[in-house]
Amino acid sequence: MFGYIGIGLAFGIIGKALGFNPLWVTIMSLTVYAGSAQFILVSMLALKSPIFSIILTIFLVNSRMILMSITTAPYFKKDSMLKNILIGSFLTDESFALGMNKLNYTNHQLSFEWFNAANIVSYFTWAAASGVGALLGSFIHNPYAIGLDFAIIAMFIGLLYLQFVADNNMDKKLKLVMIIITLLMVYLGLIFIPSSLLILIVTLITCAMGVIIKHAFF
Repeated sequence: MFGYIGIGLAFGIIGKALGFNPLWVTIMSLTVYAGSAQFILVSMLALKSPIFSIILTIFLVNSRMILMSITTAPYFKKDSMLKNILIGSFLTDESFALGMNKLNYTNHQLSFEWFNAANIVSYFTWAAASGVGALLGSFIHNPYAIGLDFAIIAMFIGLLYLQFVADNNMDKKLKLVMIIITLLMVYLGLIFIPSSLLILIVTLITCAMGVIIKHAFF
């Protein structure tokens, strides 16, 4: 939640700086709920970009959620379609990572109640932090100067560490190799791949490489 609070405040402050009032910022977080894509959204709206360009950009930036939903879905086969829609609609990078780490302690089982609770708490924390950030926007003109933009990165580092030390189903050497490969792929991808597609493409490539490396060497 600290990651959501930090980055939510940063988004609200930036939204206010671009001319959007706190109510509008909060409503955006409640309806769009797209995390990093919302930073792009307010910038494009401020520049009066065409609506189709905005929709396409947000879709591409968030297209990684398709992969995350496909990965999450098998754990909810016994639940109703409505419950699956709820899980998918509120799924985020953070709740996905939290869920994958949870598998290490629950015999590879996920319950709808637990995952839905994590999603809903995340949802309202993000919206509330965005609204508060917009209110504070009149007093904080540069959120990056106080390090708010690093909050979500720090949270992901923590989640990655927990997954690394807790998952005993894979050799730690394999996991370390894949982390290094992923970092290199992202670095190279930033040079050749549009940022809106970077995560999606790197995920697909490194997953394929991981399968090959695992079967060949581990």
